[in-house]
Amino acid sequence: MLTTDRLFSRAAILVGAAISIAAVPAHANTTAAAAVDVSDAVEEVQSPLGNGDAQFRQLFASWQTIEIEREPAVALPTVAVPSRMPVDNATLTSGYGMRRHPVLRKRANHNGVDLAAPTGTPVYATADGIVERANWFGSYGNYIQIGHGNAIETRYAHLSRIIVSDGQEIRKGDLIGFVGSTGRSTGPHLHYEVRIANKPVDPRPFMVETEAQEAFRLAMGPGGMGGGDEETDAAE
Repeated sequence: MLTTDRLFSRAAILVGAAISIAAVPAHANTTAAAAVDVSDAVEEVQSPLGNGDAQFRQLFASWQTIEIEREPAVALPTVAVPSRMPVDNATLTSGYGMRRHPVLRKRANHNGVDLAAPTGTPVYATADGIVERANWFGSYGNYIQIGHGNAIETRYAHLSRIIVSDGQEIRKGDLIGFVGSTGRSTGPHLHYEVRIANKPVDPRPFMVETEAQEAFRLAMGPGGMGGGDEETDAAE
């Protein structure tokens, strides 16, 4: 039978052995080293992240050396050419060129086209660009002017509402406002112009649906017409 003194002596020996085992380097090819490896693994399992904790720390250290590549912001093109309809499902009620003004009742040069559509119909930018003006502009009523580079500009008039502002970057197809009958107008429609070096040109070649526009011109339907004639387009 072991006495109390002998039990304490054996306990001291076991504690000393455990301390010796813990002091053995982990890379030593011994049974004691294997015991240390198992102990480390147990500690990792008991950590909040399990044995992935050490792996996470290793990955985090490697992330600090990685340079994150970000794609540069895509800039607007220097020049964009208008190439779509500003209003869907509209009727051409007044073409480009000389006409009898619907309000003034005399012949004048119409600087754009009138596209009749119900009030509130969405109006879209026909090319990428920068909003140069978005406010009330005389006979044009609520008016938007967009610059597309290389002295190309589009104009949108008689709007019921404007939802863009001066200096705003615009992409082709962006919603910019809604059809209305503000300014010098006889009914809801969009007056649309294309200008090059501030000179109005026929907008129809700059519309995607060129054949459809020609059909509209030949079959003039009822709808609003209004300003945009040479003698009144600069009125405030």
